[in-house]
Amino acid sequence: MNFAYTDPALTAVVDRWTAGADRETLNGLLDRLGRDAAGRLSELADIADKNPPVLQQFDKAGDRVDRISYHPAYLELCRAAYNEYGLSAMSHRKGLHGWDSVHPPLAKYLASYIFVQAEFGLACPVSMTDAAARTLRMFGDPAVFSPWIDALTSTDPEQAKTGAMFMTEIQAGTDIACTETRAERDGDGWVLTGKKWFASNPDADVIITLARFPGGQDGSTRGVGMFMVPKTVGSGERNNLTIDRLKDKLGTRSMPSGEVTLNRAHALQVGELDRGFRQMAEMVNTSRLSNAMRSSALMRRAVREAVEHSKSRVVFGKKLFDQPLMRATLLPLALDAEASLALVAYSAQCLQAADGGDDQARALIRVLTPIAKHFVCKRARAVTGEAMEVRGGNGYIEEWVNARLVRDAHLGSIWEGSSNVIALDVLRCLRKFGSHRTVAAAMTDVLSTVGPDCDAGAGVLLRRWEELAEEGDRLIAGSDDAAQAVSAKYADELARTVMATLLFDLADHGIREGNGYRSLLVANSYLAGLAGKVPSAALGNLDVITDGGDVELDDAREVVAEFLSVAGVHR
Repeated sequence: MNFAYTDPALTAVVDRWTAGADRETLNGLLDRLGRDAAGRLSELADIADKNPPVLQQFDKAGDRVDRISYHPAYLELCRAAYNEYGLSAMSHRKGLHGWDSVHPPLAKYLASYIFVQAEFGLACPVSMTDAAARTLRMFGDPAVFSPWIDALTSTDPEQAKTGAMFMTEIQAGTDIACTETRAERDGDGWVLTGKKWFASNPDADVIITLARFPGGQDGSTRGVGMFMVPKTVGSGERNNLTIDRLKDKLGTRSMPSGEVTLNRAHALQVGELDRGFRQMAEMVNTSRLSNAMRSSALMRRAVREAVEHSKSRVVFGKKLFDQPLMRATLLPLALDAEASLALVAYSAQCLQAADGGDDQARALIRVLTPIAKHFVCKRARAVTGEAMEVRGGNGYIEEWVNARLVRDAHLGSIWEGSSNVIALDVLRCLRKFGSHRTVAAAMTDVLSTVGPDCDAGAGVLLRRWEELAEEGDRLIAGSDDAAQAVSAKYADELARTVMATLLFDLADHGIREGNGYRSLLVANSYLAGLAGKVPSAALGNLDVITDGGDVELDDAREVVAEFLSVAGVHR
């Protein structure tokens, strides 16, 4: 088994967005990681999930140590993620895995997508370590933070440090203006006092957090500054923070989350004090896209498990995979997994362009990130749950991976902003930037370049983008209460239509490159699914959708022809 080469959606994305030596190098990495994730890493993840970390607050002499003990399986996963594959370093260091320059965001997200199919929990601190380095580089004084950035991006186990982001307080989860942690001047530095209620990777070496500063505006995010809190100070003494307890979580049980008290903990100011929340938003948005990637990975693993089971399970003398109702069950799961990866990959490309100074890409990634976070993370809960049911009673048993996938999937919709918070962020983008028009224009540009084989589906989507742009105009012109009430539904409509558009972009590229018509079958089938249709041509070619291969052009066209006929739309 290889999680990379049993994933035709991944192959399509790599072919679309890479070329030449870059493609060859990336495929080599994904091949190696895909084999490892399907074998060694998955076995380690199963063990780590059943042996969660333990907090030791005091040593035998009664001294406070706040030491977290990890099972060897989790430590082995850490070595793989941080040192062997350098997942948190790929966007920062040159020369990793044979890449001459720093890896583009796409390479990092696709490698992480493979890793997460084995282990979801560790991906949180890996992402936070990457995001902490990015944030310090963007906003911190290089003279102060360069050594910390070097450590956060090191693949040397003797030098590497991990990062975390502590924002949530009991009274200040979504509403950061209610933050009560206080910063006080202490010579040339700062000390922080307060309690952080939900802190993942609580024994991180580098903590990015928020605190109110003297003279700052109370009751406003403008009064909250960003600070870096190191775990140790001086020649290695523990900083003044305590881990009060670890959370007993539904999922991500391999990775600790805890409650932390800062008691005049030494801290370093990051950037401008009154822009702390805006700076932290950069870190949060990076993490939100990572959340969408991780949820996409969970969907892919769940679909793979369901397909493999249904092909091996015989019921009433016939394999489950060959039974019509099971095919109708598996089809939308596979399509959602593929569409979500397309959205993550396209967003990664936008992020790279935005970091390169492209203002249009910056505007696009600003809204694509919450769109992806809102839809993909919530959809993962449904896909992993349905895939668990395919396995039947065994799927509900913890000896199989399905239960862990379901438990972990629920996290994506909660961390870095619950679904309602994210929907309101999409609405904020509409009101402040007219982002519905930005997305519609970008997707219209994509559709305008596709070839004749994609015309039918592209025509449906072009009309849909006109409707969504007008709907967005009406939404922001109306009352705020009404807009908030429908913001989640509208965000999901944007997500589905973006994903459908990107699937046609992938299909057109595949056709132009001579790779056949599988991706066109997928794009047409997803579009039909949005209208609630179950196309017979897609059911008949389900093995091509789930496992790869090719179909005749007529089969790929039949899906959309059937859909348009039923929908009463004429080409």
